Amino acid sequence: MRLELREVVKRYRSGTETIRAVDRVSLTVAPGELVALYGPSGSGKTTLLLTAGAMLRPDSGAVLADDRVISALPESKAAAFRRDNIGFVLQSFHLMDSATIADNAAIKLVLAGMPPRRARRLVRPWLERLGLGERHAATPARLSTGERQRVAIARALANDPKILLADEPTGSLDADRSRDVLRLLRDLTRERALPAIVVTHDPEAAEVADRTLVLRDGRLTDAGTLPRPVGSGTGP
Repeated sequence: MRLELREVVKRYRSGTETIRAVDRVSLTVAPGELVALYGPSGSGKTTLLLTAGAMLRPDSGAVLADDRVISALPESKAAAFRRDNIGFVLQSFHLMDSATIADNAAIKLVLAGMPPRRARRLVRPWLERLGLGERHAATPARLSTGERQRVAIARALANDPKILLADEPTGSLDADRSRDVLRLLRDLTRERALPAIVVTHDPEAAEVADRTLVLRDGRLTDAGTLPRPVGSGTGP
């Protein structure tokens, strides 16, 4: 599946001022391509990601999945499209405190009508790949922030998505786990021919991405010079 944004604009009102959080952004992400999106806080990165995933409707322009204009879908059909086709990793984990890790990771499958036992079985390999296989019966209260982040990533991947959108997926992880997760997302993007956008401040993402872009004041610009991860350089 190909993800395309055409001249997308998304505005917000702030008092008497109108802010263009996304300002005429055009972007095509090919199947199997991972795009790392950088930018300062408040630059519109999360708004762009949510608009790309049909969670926000643009004020003008269009978002297409292949040739289907998903930004024009009524909410019921947009919700079904998101459930069946998009893997979201958001900054807020939205985990159910009383449910196990396995049940949290499987919730999208269960909501789509899959029996819970089968859904838990299908998410187990994702939990193992993310280093949580032995903790599948634990509840979120017993997890570190980084572990909860990895549960949210497993949940995003559980429905075998056709598009992957991640908002700071390594924001709560240490350097080693961040590297592992970014490489996992890169590998999955290629293995499954997914278009993927990763909003990040992590300089390591530039090392695994196929393209790096910067959003400033709602507009895409060239990546320019990004900070390099420790140990990635060749020295002076």
